[in-house]
Amino acid sequence: MNKRLKEILQRKTEIRSALESNDNVDLDAFEKELRELDEEYETIEKREKLMHQAEQINNGELESRTISTFNMTGQQEKRSPEEAELAYRNAFMDFVLRDAPIPTELRETTSTGDIGSVIPQTVLNRIIEKLDASGMILPLITNTAFKGGLTIPTSTVKPVATWVAEGSGSAKQKKTTGSITFNYHKLRCAVAVTLEVETMALAVFEQVLVNNIVEAMTIALEQAIISGDGIGKPKGILAETPNEGQALDVAKMEYQTLVDAEAALPLEYETNAVYVMTKKTFMKMASIKDENGQPIGRVNYGIAGAIERSLLGRSVVLCNYLDSFDSAETGSPFAFLYNFKDYILNTNYQMGVKKYEDNETDDLVTKAIMIADGKSVDNGSLVVLSKAAAI
Repeated sequence: MNKRLKEILQRKTEIRSALESNDNVDLDAFEKELRELDEEYETIEKREKLMHQAEQINNGELESRTISTFNMTGQQEKRSPEEAELAYRNAFMDFVLRDAPIPTELRETTSTGDIGSVIPQTVLNRIIEKLDASGMILPLITNTAFKGGLTIPTSTVKPVATWVAEGSGSAKQKKTTGSITFNYHKLRCAVAVTLEVETMALAVFEQVLVNNIVEAMTIALEQAIISGDGIGKPKGILAETPNEGQALDVAKMEYQTLVDAEAALPLEYETNAVYVMTKKTFMKMASIKDENGQPIGRVNYGIAGAIERSLLGRSVVLCNYLDSFDSAETGSPFAFLYNFKDYILNTNYQMGVKKYEDNETDDLVTKAIMIADGKSVDNGSLVVLSKAAAI
């Protein structure tokens, strides 16, 4: 590879590392520099290709040939999109399993500025689909793909209709909106050691890779969505401050507890808010009876046989990302009401893997990496139930 091309790739890696750090950086300057580096890279690469083609013409090589193997001879290789994708998927498997470098001509089908080696698009789509379909929290939130570091008006991610005066010259109604800034937070998960084998079919390798990444990242993302502190990770729902009158202290589980929670929820957020709690807390609430002696908790089975839980007719989402009522310390939340559509998870879903050596164990570790951030854009539906000292 041309020396200057190597320098450009190295500089891109340095910029990526700077963006992933928590240091204050000049995003506009980095954006301008990356654009100039891309233009220079394309110019040099195009010049080298033209020089190679001119050499082929001088040697009488007027026709190009389709080569089904990796570019071992130095000649320009032409593949259909399907063949190129399959070749990259196989090369990616060799990189993960045997630390074999991915050929340069195959890297041209991906972004050279990505972390480590980019996960093939086919596999990435399966990871995204499974992430959205798994877990209890991820399918409920709102997903966006804004550029990290930008300040976004909350009305952009949560549209609101407003009335305006008719006719030219009339005063238009103004709506005050807040804003949120999505940062660069790096989420990493170690690919299972079981991948480190000498022989493995491509389909089996991809399935194992998908399962391992999804399992680890689903737990990490959902944990951050519920209780993340916003430092190096998304800011969780419970890290937000509820509106006045929507933070309740509960000393004893009783029917009045849910009545007070429902009363604290504003009417405009009534429709889509759900309860969130552990299974132990739900079962404790399900044992509570109303004034007529009827249990307030319901467990039904949907058309597909899936369990559907509810309290006073409101859906309940179970998770293990907060304490149950019995185990929670005084002052700690054990349940809350919230409309998950008001939580925004921002990511470009650009995943890659990176290999490095653990100096303490001398093991080669393979990690999958995602850049993501998340915040609640509207806390109006948030009602937090915290444990109070026993009476």
